[in-house]
Amino acid sequence: MCREGIVLGHKISKSGIEVDRAKVDVIAKLPHPTTVKGVRSFLGHAGFYRRFIQDFSKIARPMTHLLEKETPFVFSKDCIDAFQTLKKKLTEAPILVVPDWNLPFELMCDASDFAIGAVLGQRKMKHFQPIHYASKTMTEAQIHYTITEKEMLVVVYAFEKFWPYLVLSKSIVYTDHSALKYLMNKQDAKPRLLRWVLLLQEFDITIHDKKGSENLAADHLSRLENPHKDVLENKDINEHFPLETLGAIASESTPWFADYANYHAGNFIIKGMTTQQKKKFFKDVKHYFWDDPYLFRICADQIIRRCVHGQEAIDILRACHEGPTGGHHSANLTAQKVFDAGFFWPTIYRDAHTMIKSCDTCQRQGKISQRDEMPQNAIQVCEIFDVWGIDFMGPFPSSHGNKYILVAVDYLSKWVEAKALPTNDARVVVKFLKSLFARFGTPRAIISDRGTHFCNDQFAKVMSKYGVTHRLATAYHPQTSGQVEVSNRGLKRILERTVGENCASWFDKLDDALWAFCTAFKTPIGCTPYKLVYENSCHLPIELEHKAYWALKHANFDLKTAGDHRKLQLNELNELRDQAYENSLIYKERTKKLHDSKIKNRIFNVGDRVLLFNSRLKIFSGKLKTHWSGPFTNTKVFP
Repeated sequence: MCREGIVLGHKISKSGIEVDRAKVDVIAKLPHPTTVKGVRSFLGHAGFYRRFIQDFSKIARPMTHLLEKETPFVFSKDCIDAFQTLKKKLTEAPILVVPDWNLPFELMCDASDFAIGAVLGQRKMKHFQPIHYASKTMTEAQIHYTITEKEMLVVVYAFEKFWPYLVLSKSIVYTDHSALKYLMNKQDAKPRLLRWVLLLQEFDITIHDKKGSENLAADHLSRLENPHKDVLENKDINEHFPLETLGAIASESTPWFADYANYHAGNFIIKGMTTQQKKKFFKDVKHYFWDDPYLFRICADQIIRRCVHGQEAIDILRACHEGPTGGHHSANLTAQKVFDAGFFWPTIYRDAHTMIKSCDTCQRQGKISQRDEMPQNAIQVCEIFDVWGIDFMGPFPSSHGNKYILVAVDYLSKWVEAKALPTNDARVVVKFLKSLFARFGTPRAIISDRGTHFCNDQFAKVMSKYGVTHRLATAYHPQTSGQVEVSNRGLKRILERTVGENCASWFDKLDDALWAFCTAFKTPIGCTPYKLVYENSCHLPIELEHKAYWALKHANFDLKTAGDHRKLQLNELNELRDQAYENSLIYKERTKKLHDSKIKNRIFNVGDRVLLFNSRLKIFSGKLKTHWSGPFTNTKVFP
């Protein structure tokens, strides 16, 4: 129940209170009286609040003059001005006040022969100050109610009208019909009165008897003129509350085993079941028996377990999962603990899975795997030597003063260039890049990680000078420069198997390792990097040693024939590179399909609360630390 900001009929503003005239301002819509009785009734209402109206006597003097004996009733312009002034003052501060939720609310109710009236207010500084006015003309049927029913109808109407104020607050009702005080506890009243009493049971009500002469405001509202046409409110009196649920059992609170319990406890079968439903019911009900006040089930393992539902089932499941003896086990083990404890409900496994998904402690355990990776987005290059990946390997054991290997790989041909270096600073990187550009031309882009040897002013100046785009891989996603990582791994594997026990000889083996790497068949391109660059296969020392066919045939070659053959090979080179591009595209599409098929299907939306995996936690000590931090509110979703 929202009790701040806007409440029914009043809008709290900076200046205090602003009345919602379109809905509840009965006094503002009141026509001026046309009889002496009407004038007396209105002045009685206004006089009830005269302590809040400055110069009340002076304002009301033209109207009080009409109440004198032998005075003709002429409602002059002065009377109309006085009437409008009093109406305005009755519907503004300080008479109408903002409700104070710490004080009890008071209701003044009264009924006449044809209308009812009520005033909601609070007593502040020993003075009653109104919050709301309400008045209604009764229907033809309600006019014929008894006095007690009419007075009770006013109370029901007032509580329905002012329900947002009274639902959780103490209420004091003032009425001039003392029988209502005893009606709340009377057992043999009329059915209509008993139903109204039942409707009022949810409120904290105290009824006080008050004389009609002291209840002027409500008495005036119940005697408004024009009884045959209600100009103040066209709706009928609602004798049923809009949220009338007392005495009814909500569907959420009905146990799932209610039908079985009713059958065993009272031999009661619900009506309206089809033949198939009856067969299903009698098939299931034989597994249950009633032992007052509980229902038990004979489960498939012939163990008797008590049937539970609702919050009790959730408490049992939570105790078996996160209690002192729970251990935060998986859903199946938690459900097995519930069975071992002797309880049963039909959705144990589903509820266990749901609970573990919402268990904060369980969600913070474990590490991320391949299933938690992002979908692959392949970097497909069209031209050879257009995009290079660059990275450092090392440090290795010192070999001829060198500890690092700077590796550069072409993304299309997989051609690898490597150089042994004593340090891994920006100076040696810039020198290597210049020699690389001199041999293979200026590329369009270079991809590297965010190491300080690549992210510095010297490197940026060289990139700007040659017009090369520098792309960076994020620290949490090194797969961006995955091609150079694969090449590093291949070179490292070759060196590990060739250097033997003397690890310091890796510098001497580096050139041979590069030769071996570039002449090895690569599945993504369907040939070797050497063939894709030079169009023909690389001649190895073994071919000369064992006299391969090409060496015998070309021992005495003709220069003209060799030149023509070379031109033909150059024309074939473009076709070979196009074929390598297609092979690479097909290979990457298949790899992406296989990779993405293993990823968990998770959808994140803006506003979701998420946990962040801390991949650098391994530098911290302690094996009991969780790898997950948060939760954080998701503010952006990346495609």
